[in-house]
Amino acid sequence: MSGDPDRGCYAARVDAIDRFVRHVVDTRREAIPAPARAAARRFLLDTLGVGVAGSAGPWVGELIESQALSLAGDQARVWVHGERLSAAGAAMVNGTQIHNSEFDCVHEGAVVHAMTLPAAVALAWAEREGGVSGATLVDALTLGVDVACHLGVACREGLRFFRPATAGALGGVAAIGRIAGFDAETLLNAFGAVHAQLSGTMQAHAEGSPVLGMQIGFNARNAVIACDMAARGLVAPHAVLEGPFGYYALFEGAHDLSAVLSQLGKVWRVEELAHKPFPSGRATHGVVDGCLTLMREQGFVAQDVARVCARVPPLVHHLVGRPVTVAMSPNTARLCVSYVAACALQRGDVTLEDFRAPALAQADTLELARRIAIEVDANPDPNALTPVAVEIALKDGRRVETRLDAVYGNPRRPMSREAELEKLHRNFASAARPMPRAKAECLTALVDDLEGISDVGELIECLI
Repeated sequence: MSGDPDRGCYAARVDAIDRFVRHVVDTRREAIPAPARAAARRFLLDTLGVGVAGSAGPWVGELIESQALSLAGDQARVWVHGERLSAAGAAMVNGTQIHNSEFDCVHEGAVVHAMTLPAAVALAWAEREGGVSGATLVDALTLGVDVACHLGVACREGLRFFRPATAGALGGVAAIGRIAGFDAETLLNAFGAVHAQLSGTMQAHAEGSPVLGMQIGFNARNAVIACDMAARGLVAPHAVLEGPFGYYALFEGAHDLSAVLSQLGKVWRVEELAHKPFPSGRATHGVVDGCLTLMREQGFVAQDVARVCARVPPLVHHLVGRPVTVAMSPNTARLCVSYVAACALQRGDVTLEDFRAPALAQADTLELARRIAIEVDANPDPNALTPVAVEIALKDGRRVETRLDAVYGNPRRPMSREAELEKLHRNFASAARPMPRAKAECLTALVDDLEGISDVGELIECLI
């Protein structure tokens, strides 16, 4: 008998992770509705394109070199660059590339970039193992996104840790577990093993550090390692979510799982993902969308603007309400809504070039950004990104305003297929080694027919 009188009690205690395990293991392919499967393909294509663009992001080369020292291997490839690493190493770099330009899709209610980490780990695992069909990949991504998003939607406090990395890691384990055909006990141990390795501080967000994107990578690496350990029989802690030191106690605080557990198999969160039309924090998009909407409706240009005032939920101000400063790093600028909105007003769009020199030092953009004020509204939801109200005072004395309850890219205001493909082609052209348009077209055709593909390694060939 254990010398710890509580150990058996904790081990026998039912934890909500068991419901997620059954959801991943028991869901039959035909039970995943066609709209969810279509959404998984659509957001996978977006995610791969963003990962290609991220190959040109800060510190990617150094990250590849460092992983070649500790996670060397010949199992999976780094997108665009082509270096071969272990599956864990490739997942780490590719996960970082997907998030480092803040261009990856997001579930707004969960505040999770829910496709990022599952896609990075699932493709690295699939490349290592070989013979993973497109239909299996769609199953895995749909269920991985489901796990990450349901965990985030259950949260009742604002971000304490970097949820895209922490909840994302659990979603990544779900995706791998589905591909690998884990039984319930093995998947439960994989969840426990990744929980022991979770990381993701909001300090990297606060300081605009490139470590922010790497935190996706760290957890992608750890998800692969956790699954490899569980597959070999590791017995890990089981009270992953609700234990005294489980996910919610350590990382999230107040939560309510009752509603999301009743939605498993009924609400498919992948259908709720939002595209990012701009390469900046999603919390910036409402103000940008409001400014561009008013420009189109009222016919003014940046030189006509006297000042801008945006009223936003507390989370938006917390994430992107930082002041404009000279010599901002790209990461800081992407998370500064005043700068991003000024770029939109100046050029009618926001692109990857706005976060590279010399754009970051452009005096007229910085001067306009300092005339964009961000105020906090009384929204009681700590995870809300909307509604957003934008008022612009013009130099001729007019005041124009708008209020957005859904921001462009949200399922209620989706990007068109044409706009999605334009984003993909721009991302391929922006890679560290610019990728030919034919590669993007090949990738699009493969993802469109993903469920007919016998080996998803074909996708990787389009990314190299």
